[in-house]
Amino acid sequence: MIEQTQEGDLRIVTINRPDKAGALTRDMLVTLAEIAEQSQAVKALIITGTGPVFSAGADLAASRAGLATDPVWERLSSAIAGLPGLTIAALNGTAAGGALGMVLACDLRIAVASANIFYPVMKLGFLPQPSDPPRMRALIGPARSKMILMAGKKIPATQAQDWGLIDQISEPATLLTDARALCADALQADPAHIEGIKRLIAVR
Repeated sequence: MIEQTQEGDLRIVTINRPDKAGALTRDMLVTLAEIAEQSQAVKALIITGTGPVFSAGADLAASRAGLATDPVWERLSSAIAGLPGLTIAALNGTAAGGALGMVLACDLRIAVASANIFYPVMKLGFLPQPSDPPRMRALIGPARSKMILMAGKKIPATQAQDWGLIDQISEPATLLTDARALCADALQADPAHIEGIKRLIAVR
């Protein structure tokens, strides 16, 4: 259900569970975290999905068993955020709940116009993973973060782009092509140069 392909110095990771709206089990999250942790040497990493939804977040049965508050979510987002290469979330559809953690941890986010962003922790009675609200706030500010996390607003991709949460809208047929194009300069660069620029941009 988690697939990866290697194209030279580019690694593409795909959540392939369209029959379950990309819902994530603990095993899937562990696999994603392990892939991220093993991607220190790649120059670029793209995370995407299949079908009309990127990921609905935690698998419902697993969530009832405690997955919603499992530290594996934080392990995954921390591993992505700590990578020295360029990371891109290529959203083939809606990203919801805990799945937003890995999206927020990426350097860039592109999405199809039909995608929505929402994180219904207030309604579900869970706290978001610790690093998710600060990353969201850094992108869109405190009030808009509260619109998503506290008011439970579902934000369309085009509005999310206006807010700064999504960086580019792509056609479904060209989503991965567009993501690869964004990686082109990094793939031609020295790894130390990529990491150096990333460090300079990092909030201090």
